[in-house]
Amino acid sequence: MRLIDDQNNQLGVLSLEAARRIASEKGLDLVEVAPRANPPVCRIMDYGRYKFETIKREREQRRRQNTLRLKEMKLRPKVADHDFQTKFRGVRQFLEQGEKVKVTIMFRGREMVHQDIGRRLLDRVAEAAQELAVVERPPSVEGRNLFMILAPNRKQVQNEAAAAAPKEAPQNA
Repeated sequence: MRLIDDQNNQLGVLSLEAARRIASEKGLDLVEVAPRANPPVCRIMDYGRYKFETIKREREQRRRQNTLRLKEMKLRPKVADHDFQTKFRGVRQFLEQGEKVKVTIMFRGREMVHQDIGRRLLDRVAEAAQELAVVERPPSVEGRNLFMILAPNRKQVQNEAAAAAPKEAPQNA
């Protein structure tokens, strides 16, 4: 087997007994890192520390991953203007937080015949959110619901975050 020591120096091709003896002299573990290589490659290392660092790296990668959740705002086709404004404030808040928003129009009974009312309502939402969001998925029907997905406009969100940052920072005079 090919042996690599804890300083990443190749010690050459050695027997298993010789490799174990060198590892025990250094007080470290003998770990096979490439079993399919010819000859197999083993490394002398502290296996517990290696495992800890691997788990720590994976956790850090998961934390850095940008996860977007999908928020949903449900409306009815006969929504009053004030109720629309209230619901839209929620949509605006989600978009400013960088979340995607699924705007759903729920139809009941004979309302299904008047899908054009729902489409006009979704167009109104898209127009009102134009500076904050882009329409990621245009209006489409799914069962008795008509929905559209809005994604935050990254440039706009970054500009607002940059504009808000100096206000929050304490100023020393």
